[in-house]
Amino acid sequence: MKSIVVLVSGSGSNLQAIIDNCNIKYINAEIKCVISNNPGAYALQRANSANIDNIAINHKDYLSRDEFDNELIRILDDLSPDLIVLAGFMRILTEKLTKKFIGKIINIHPSLLPKYPGLNTHQEVIKNRDIIHGVSIHYVTSELDCGPLIAQGEIKTKTFDDINSLVDRIHKIEHLMYPEIIKYICEDKISLNSNQVKFKNIKTKDYIIYNKYEI
Repeated sequence: MKSIVVLVSGSGSNLQAIIDNCNIKYINAEIKCVISNNPGAYALQRANSANIDNIAINHKDYLSRDEFDNELIRILDDLSPDLIVLAGFMRILTEKLTKKFIGKIINIHPSLLPKYPGLNTHQEVIKNRDIIHGVSIHYVTSELDCGPLIAQGEIKTKTFDDINSLVDRIHKIEHLMYPEIIKYICEDKISLNSNQVKFKNIKTKDYIIYNKYEI
């Protein structure tokens, strides 16, 4: 059974989806620890409720991003997880950390990358009147939201969509897709090799790479 560490900053709805799918054995893995840079993150309460070890590392207690990442690296080395999952982790990781754990860190981003990296993706979609929106799951590298793509999920925007409805619809996709990709990585069916995402023994390869949802 593989071990997972989940990094969070906020409410942890994706964390909850991962916890639920581990509990029903859809994901054959154990969440070894939940780590947050925000001591007040509701995600830590979710971890407590599920009896999962959790740690708060307040980034405000560190003089630099590098010092914070050094502490995070120390903890991750002690935990030695098979997979590190960013689930709403609102910190840019330094190159030192991303290079050390290359191929072991994944992230989910609420846009169809390379479109709209960074923050405020939903606002950009509404402002630009995009007819398509979605999520991207990728391996993490030193470049923000530019790592090799694993999967993308797409929805059509609706005329009545505002920020709240769009966020809600995107969350529904995330909660379906992220556990599925984590499941396949833990089964060694998805991996990163020389900056290329490799798929093994996945019959629904096209479905995994690009999903369209009626949500």
